Amino acid sequence: MLSFITEKQSSWEKLQAETRPIFIYGMGDGAEKIMRVFQEKSVPLAGIFASDDFVRGHSFAGYKVRKLSEIEAEVEDFVIVLAFAAGYQSLVDKIIEISQKHTLLVPDVPVAGGGLFTYDYCVAHAQELETVYQLLADEESRRVYANILNFKISGKIQYLLDIVTPKSDIYRKIIHLTPNEVYVDLGAYNGDTIAEVLQYTRGKYIRIYAVEPDRKNFKKLCKYLDGMHYVNAYHAVAWCKDTTVPFVTKAGRQSAVSAVGQQIEARSVDSILQGRPATIIKMDVEGCEREALWGAAQTIAHFSPKLMVSLYHRNEDIFALPLLIQQLNPGYDLYVRHQLYIPAWETNLYAVPSGKGLF
Repeated sequence: MLSFITEKQSSWEKLQAETRPIFIYGMGDGAEKIMRVFQEKSVPLAGIFASDDFVRGHSFAGYKVRKLSEIEAEVEDFVIVLAFAAGYQSLVDKIIEISQKHTLLVPDVPVAGGGLFTYDYCVAHAQELETVYQLLADEESRRVYANILNFKISGKIQYLLDIVTPKSDIYRKIIHLTPNEVYVDLGAYNGDTIAEVLQYTRGKYIRIYAVEPDRKNFKKLCKYLDGMHYVNAYHAVAWCKDTTVPFVTKAGRQSAVSAVGQQIEARSVDSILQGRPATIIKMDVEGCEREALWGAAQTIAHFSPKLMVSLYHRNEDIFALPLLIQQLNPGYDLYVRHQLYIPAWETNLYAVPSGKGLF
């Protein structure tokens, strides 16, 4: 079992064993989460730095934010822990350049939910992970899946750099967009994925349903959709049933359902469609993918729409979501691909009706 997992020591265990000074690169939510784990695991923190362009003499969490060049001038050998997300080439190149000069780790902290992804976590869920690995439709999906797991344990960026697939390959070779799509976009943000889909269908579609819970994002979405025909936009959380849920608004894409927050409308896909078909459903809903899938259970079972589902918000998503889709409709081929991103965000599951992928 789990022969595809080769990393046994977690990034946290490596950091606990370190004798060199450890510096966090970055500020914000990611740094706060990492610092909390440092405290739990008694990992000493030597300081925090940001890219030279961002340093303005400010402090973060009681530490003066320094420049990398200052630390390099003072400290001969040290370890860097990356605490922010990089999703475009020039920033990834900069991180690679730093990693060639210093030991760099990217510990995995979940976007939503708790717990840490370690080798022990994988052993505890060995049967689910093995089942998903065997279910995957092609060798590349298995390679990507293995690399994602090994990255999440070890924090070594090379695992991610070795499995980058351009978005165009996914749309052209796996999803096979046509001009006749009925597209349901859950977590529609500002319309960015709708724009991508329309780029490949040359602007043609039958109908679009866009669901976005964040008020500011929804405003941008409506501005983008203005003037388009056969489009329904919903200011709501994608959920397992029609109800209300507490929702916390944060900056950009990080708004999420929370234990506390303002009550907001929640809708299920099945309720929105009312028995009508969908041909493709995208789910990027900040840790509520499981609920969104249950809310689309009838549509998935009856119409087998192509699915594009985020696999990176919660620790369990990497196995629980593929297994749930298989349970809802066993007639899918499952693919996993990773787009350019550090950490393992933009790792997505693509489910297409059997025999209709990769041609």
